Amino acid sequence: MSKIVIPISNGFEEIEAISIIDICRRANIEVVIAGVEALETIGAHNIKVTADCKIEDVKEDDFDLIVLPGGLPNAFTLADNEHVQKLLKEFKASDKYIAAICAAPYALHKAEVLNKDYTCYPSFEQKIVPENYISNQNVVKDGNVITSRGPATAMEFALKIVKLIKGDETYEELRQGLLLT
Repeated sequence: MSKIVIPISNGFEEIEAISIIDICRRANIEVVIAGVEALETIGAHNIKVTADCKIEDVKEDDFDLIVLPGGLPNAFTLADNEHVQKLLKEFKASDKYIAAICAAPYALHKAEVLNKDYTCYPSFEQKIVPENYISNQNVVKDGNVITSRGPATAMEFALKIVKLIKGDETYEELRQGLLLT
């Protein structure tokens, strides 16, 4: 079974994190939520989520992909956390998938794992590399790095992850089951 890790800290964007968790689990992808600050984390809109483990306990070898949800201050916490930054570099060195949405591509930039083309929450590109920002695509894949714009694109982003990990058939079944046209 494929396995992904989603690090979260206080201020994570709930729509993004929960959409990714839900859609990936529907596709029979094992999802592990890793708390960066504590096991109980409070999202940007006061929704509490209990993580499965602490980020310090995560080993890159155990996962196929790492996904960073956005939200503030979550994106900055992920960018400043030594364990998250180390994991991102290990995933890149192992040529595994790395994904981030909303403001979280900033953490990829800080770890120096962001490839040339990316998207993010509009205006956040000013903190990254403005000239490589793709403003007219909801999801951008550049090599093994996938980025997306924000809450409204979270389902599309999660489905792209499913397609990459599980293939076209699972992607289509799930997309149709969710009534997406």
